[in-house]
Amino acid sequence: MAAGERAAEPPAELSHYVVARPIYSAAAFQEQHERRPPPPPALRQRVQAACSCSKKKAFGIAKSFLPILDWLPGYRLKEWLVSDIISGVSTGLVATLQGLAYALLVSVPVGYGLYSAFFPILTYFFLGTSRHISVGPFPVVSLMVGSVVLSMAPDDDFLIDSSNATGANDTELLIDTDSRDAQRVLIASTLTFLVGILQVVFGVLQIGFIVRYLADPLVGGFTTAAAFQVFVSQLKIVLNVSTQNYNGVLSIIYTLIEIFERIGTTNIADLIAGLLTIFVCMVVKEINDRFKHKIPIPIPIEVIVTIVATGISYAANLKEKYNAGVVGTIPSGFLPPAPPAVGMFSQMIASSFSISIVAYAIAVSVGKVYATKYDYAIDGNQEFIAFGISNIFSGAFSCFVATTALSRTAVQESTGGKTQVAGIISAGIVLIAIVALGKLLEPLQKSVLAAVVIANLKGMFMQVFDVPRLWRQNKVDAIIWVFTCIASIILGLDLGLLAGLLFGLLTVVLRVQFPSWGGFGNIPGTDIYRKVKEYKNVIEPEGVKILRFSSPLFYANIDGLKSSLKSTVGFDAVKVYNKRLKALRKIQKLIKKGKLKATKNGIISEPGINNEAFEPDEEPEDNEDLQVPTKEVEIQVDWNSELPVKVNVPKVPIHSLIFDLGAVSFLDIVAVKSIRTDFLWLVSESFINITPFIFKHHSEIIREFERIDVRVYFASYQDNLISQLEQSAFFDDIARKDMFFLTVHDAVLYIRNQMAYSDNQDPIFEKISLMQESKEPIEFTETSGPDNELDVQEEAMRRLAS
Repeated sequence: MAAGERAAEPPAELSHYVVARPIYSAAAFQEQHERRPPPPPALRQRVQAACSCSKKKAFGIAKSFLPILDWLPGYRLKEWLVSDIISGVSTGLVATLQGLAYALLVSVPVGYGLYSAFFPILTYFFLGTSRHISVGPFPVVSLMVGSVVLSMAPDDDFLIDSSNATGANDTELLIDTDSRDAQRVLIASTLTFLVGILQVVFGVLQIGFIVRYLADPLVGGFTTAAAFQVFVSQLKIVLNVSTQNYNGVLSIIYTLIEIFERIGTTNIADLIAGLLTIFVCMVVKEINDRFKHKIPIPIPIEVIVTIVATGISYAANLKEKYNAGVVGTIPSGFLPPAPPAVGMFSQMIASSFSISIVAYAIAVSVGKVYATKYDYAIDGNQEFIAFGISNIFSGAFSCFVATTALSRTAVQESTGGKTQVAGIISAGIVLIAIVALGKLLEPLQKSVLAAVVIANLKGMFMQVFDVPRLWRQNKVDAIIWVFTCIASIILGLDLGLLAGLLFGLLTVVLRVQFPSWGGFGNIPGTDIYRKVKEYKNVIEPEGVKILRFSSPLFYANIDGLKSSLKSTVGFDAVKVYNKRLKALRKIQKLIKKGKLKATKNGIISEPGINNEAFEPDEEPEDNEDLQVPTKEVEIQVDWNSELPVKVNVPKVPIHSLIFDLGAVSFLDIVAVKSIRTDFLWLVSESFINITPFIFKHHSEIIREFERIDVRVYFASYQDNLISQLEQSAFFDDIARKDMFFLTVHDAVLYIRNQMAYSDNQDPIFEKISLMQESKEPIEFTETSGPDNELDVQEEAMRRLAS
């Protein structure tokens, strides 16, 4: 069958099924099919398994920590080497230019961007589980590092008196750029070291799952906001406009305001170079995307533009003639490793936490895309360790935080890269630039590098068009996207990410606290149950209400459960109880006065006597009296018919209620107590008032159930719920396992059979609570009188006298 074609419909006789089985309650099913949960391994077995060692286990541990041992022995030298070399050269050229450009985001000299594009690859080659990602700087992470650098080392901290610097009598303040740059490099490398430590800790503690809380809408809104922040930070470089280094809340707004205030100082040479670079890069990138199937290797437009711009700047001497901002001195070779400034850890711990999570999330997200495409797996916890060690190692060599860049990884994969051999070759190209080519790039205009950064933001800006699609698919996800984006722009990337994460978790809590619910009914002739309000052919079983609450039950949504239950059964349980008790009070008074008689057949009025019970229902309800326990007399009262007293008692037409637990995954102790007391009371036609007396005497609840012949059942439970209820001592003589059924249909059939059986028996007199002064229950006796009557009050007095 071709892909996309619909399978042929089976014959009509094969599209139905018939099942014959017993009606299963939890107790019956457990008795017939004994549940045998696997016993947890003994402590000795677990210790023995953890401490045992074999050659195979040792090699497995070594491969998990050094994934290169897994893929390198199977490397296809003849098939893959040429592709990896071509990919490595192409990726290395792009990485060199992006390293220079992203250093501007970190606010450190551009030469340190080359170090950041080189050192992380060396360790990831051995420790990483992704075969395709290109490790190095990424604009969002670089900007987050830059915000920490600027906050801890602003220009104002390095102002010096020009007279001291030049020996002149002028008192103009200048910035000590050498001291400032050295301090910023130290801050960036120390932050990188701390981020690496956190990532290693996260990996060792096996908490790679933390990235799951960064949902796609949240990441989309955050990266779009970060792209906007990157654009603003690079805009002033393209214009060559000097501004203050703002940081924190509304910093991007202040920066934009100052840029437009100083727009008149724009350097035309830098502006033209930047605009041309943006235009050319975006056009060629579009060509690469549209004709990627025809072009074997994407055109490395960033490299071409950089070479041309460097040549033009050198030939035209743009720095001297037009005061253009150029890269300047790029040191050749490497700096010796240096320890981090441990004393700064306390100032940057909060930012390092968010940077470590974002850097990891970006790398793993990109890595999983290519792992799925090429059918291999990525170990999230090992990726934490790999990037952590890479950042610790590179932090010692004055680098800033490494992750992966989408555009650079796309180049590595599209040019034929098969493994991290392409990554190590790209590191070799960066090494050549560090050792030999740095001097040649000194005339390059900074506006060209900033324009390269802006041109690479297109993909992140295009995420804005995801919002209409998200709104159509899921409005909550769309709101998360917009909220995170706006919060990250206004509050800054670190606080914006935290705000977006908390807002996303809040939406989850609200969706659990206020879930969907509804009354269910049966589709005739099937065992299928659907919402009554949403399907036209659904019928509620007579006298039965079915409630489905689509959420775990815990302390935050118990009130929502009670509210939905009231709406489903159609009455307020407390009011029903109060009205019934008020009616019973009036009936008691009339019996004492001789106005009414209580017999087996019901309550009758004395002939010829005015029934004073039919008085206006103006007596206030005294809830305090409801806490007094009552004695019982067997008489017959139909609460759904007209009563001999003028009290408006709401009709309760149900005799059973089924609570569908199919969507309930867990219960907390508050929910267990509520179901055992509040819930059972609530569905019992409100015949019991929840008071301290009732909480202490649970037997009152089931006796009131029996009086009104309303039963509560639970259906579609999961086994773990039964275990939780057992651990919470839920089951006893009141709450029994035979109240729980495997499916809703089992419960409905059981109720139907019970009602059919009871209809064939002698009627059982309903018990009602009647305040009596006697201390013993009163029994009915048969008398041979014409009216076959029994004066209940006289009988009670005779018992007291005896």
